[in-house]
Amino acid sequence: MQLRQLKYALEVHKCGNNISAAADILNTSQSGISKQIQLLEYELGFNIFERTRNRVLGLTNPGQDVVKIIQCIFNDVEDLRSIHDDYDKRQEGKLTITTTHTHARYILPPVIKDFLQRYPSIHVGLLQGNPTEICELVENGSADFALGTATLRSFPSLVMLPCCEITRSVVAPIGHPILEVQELTLEEIAKYPVIAYDSFRSGQWNIMDAFMKKGIHPKIPFTGVDADIAKAYVELGLGIAILASVSVDPQRDGGLRARDASHLFKSSTTFVSFRRKAYLRRYIYDFIETLAPALTKKVVQSHLMS
Repeated sequence: MQLRQLKYALEVHKCGNNISAAADILNTSQSGISKQIQLLEYELGFNIFERTRNRVLGLTNPGQDVVKIIQCIFNDVEDLRSIHDDYDKRQEGKLTITTTHTHARYILPPVIKDFLQRYPSIHVGLLQGNPTEICELVENGSADFALGTATLRSFPSLVMLPCCEITRSVVAPIGHPILEVQELTLEEIAKYPVIAYDSFRSGQWNIMDAFMKKGIHPKIPFTGVDADIAKAYVELGLGIAILASVSVDPQRDGGLRARDASHLFKSSTTFVSFRRKAYLRRYIYDFIETLAPALTKKVVQSHLMS
C-alpha cells in the first residue's frame, strides 16, 4: 500500500468519480491512476469504487469508509508539515478560512485587517458557502477552520465552538410604514412582502419557525442568497427583509433603515469549527482569539484534543 495509491483514490472521489479530471490535477495518466487504484483494491480485498465497464459510478459501502480514512491520513500529513513550518517559519504561511457571506462581509474584515498588520507575511484566503458547505471544506482539509452558523447535518469529525450571537433586524426603505409602527410584531411584518434567504442558512430556519409557530404565512416573492442581494431588492421596493443586524449600516446603506427584531426571532449562534485533533499553527490561535477573546489557545486546544 503506497501513499500515491491513496492519493489517487481520494482525488478521483473529490473529482466526482472522474478519472480524467483527477489525472489532470495530479499531472499523470488515466491508465496510471486506474492501475494504482486496482492494485490498492487487490491489496484491500474489496473494491473501493463501483464501476460499469470503464466508468466509475461511485464509492462502494466499504469504499466510503476507506475514503474517510484516507482523508484523515492526508490531513495528518498536512499537520506534520504545519509543525515543521511552525518552528522553522513562524511568521510565514497561509490561513484558509471558509465562511458564509454575512461573516465574510460584515464580521471578518476588521479581524483580518488587524491580523495582517501583525502577520504581514501570512496569506489569508477566504472560501465561501452555506453553513453545511463550509464545514465540509474543513472536513476534507481544504480550510483551516470554518466560521458560520448551525448546519443541516452533524459533523462528528469537527469540533464546533460557539463564538458569538447574530441577532436580526427588519430592513426597509426609508419612510416605509414598518419602520414607524408603534409595536413591531410578526403580524405587522407579514402585511408586507418579505425578501428571504435560501433554506440552507440557519437564520432562515429561525425566521420561518417564528412565523409558523403563530400560524402566519408571510408572502415571499423573492429568495436571495445573501444579505447584500436581499438589500438590493429591498431598495427596489420589492419588499422588506429580515437580516442579521450587523449587515445594515445607515452610512453604507443610505436608502435603508433597520429596526431591531431580536424580540421576535431567535438569534443564531456562530461557531468556529476545526478538525478534531488538528494541529493549528500559532498564528491561527492568535486569529481566533482576536475574533473571540474567550477562545484562547488553551481553551481551543482543550476541545481539539477531547
